[in-house]
Amino acid sequence: MLRLLVLGNAYREGVQQEADILLPFLQERTQVVHVDLKQESDLTNLEADLTLVLGGDGAILRAARQMAYQQRPVLGINLGRLGFLADLTLDEFRDRFDRVLAGDYRVTKHLMFEATYRHPGEDSPSRDPILGLNEVSVQVGPPFHMLELDLLIGGQQAASYSVSGLIVSTPVGSTAFSLSAGGPILGQEIQAFVITPICAHGLTNRSLVDSAEQEYTISIRKASNASLVIDGQEIATLPQGSTVCIRRAPVSFMLVRVADRSYYHTLHDKLYWGRQPSYRPEPSRPVNRTKG
Repeated sequence: MLRLLVLGNAYREGVQQEADILLPFLQERTQVVHVDLKQESDLTNLEADLTLVLGGDGAILRAARQMAYQQRPVLGINLGRLGFLADLTLDEFRDRFDRVLAGDYRVTKHLMFEATYRHPGEDSPSRDPILGLNEVSVQVGPPFHMLELDLLIGGQQAASYSVSGLIVSTPVGSTAFSLSAGGPILGQEIQAFVITPICAHGLTNRSLVDSAEQEYTISIRKASNASLVIDGQEIATLPQGSTVCIRRAPVSFMLVRVADRSYYHTLHDKLYWGRQPSYRPEPSRPVNRTKG
């Protein structure tokens, strides 16, 4: 019998209610090992074949961090807005669930990263490596003076930036913060990182795509206030002289694909990628000619 973890974001409206309806359906057909809709449990010693995540893409990011170095295949049910990773609706999930029970689905593996940071004068990282799926970013904070950053790739100086921030993103994260900052879309299964500056003060600063086998170091040369943000969560304040190191994690994020659509269909449907622009003139309005 299929062993199932059920995770999600109970703080999002409607998730708890949908879970209460869905759980009896699941318990009749699978072994539900554990349910945690607040994503607070330690999952280390739990054995499961698949993780069902209720919510949006943010819930999947949190689930990936919660599973830590024991990743299980994730099937996302979209109860949020965009649903780029969680691209099944509840109705679609019910329609396709027999296929899941029969093992008729594909599991794709995706790059994850580990990030560490050091404050000035420290000989070792300030904490254990932080596991993430989407991106690491160093961002300016109040009073929003420009950051002076250096980027080292494989220990070699690669670029210097005057920016509001710098993003190091995985292919999965390339359609998130990096894309909104002008970065490229990467195929989700490519083994590479994309480095995208935020509001660079220079015409030559462009996004860079490089191998996931390299280690990336961001050195803060000048800053009045900077923050380390990982997968949308602020992790630490970074004073001038701090460094952040990003490298491939020893585990991969695994995503279950059962929908009858490709990655390009998702780009087309969710981000309107590849569509021709259309112009629809507004209907003419009658002119109000008031006699004076």
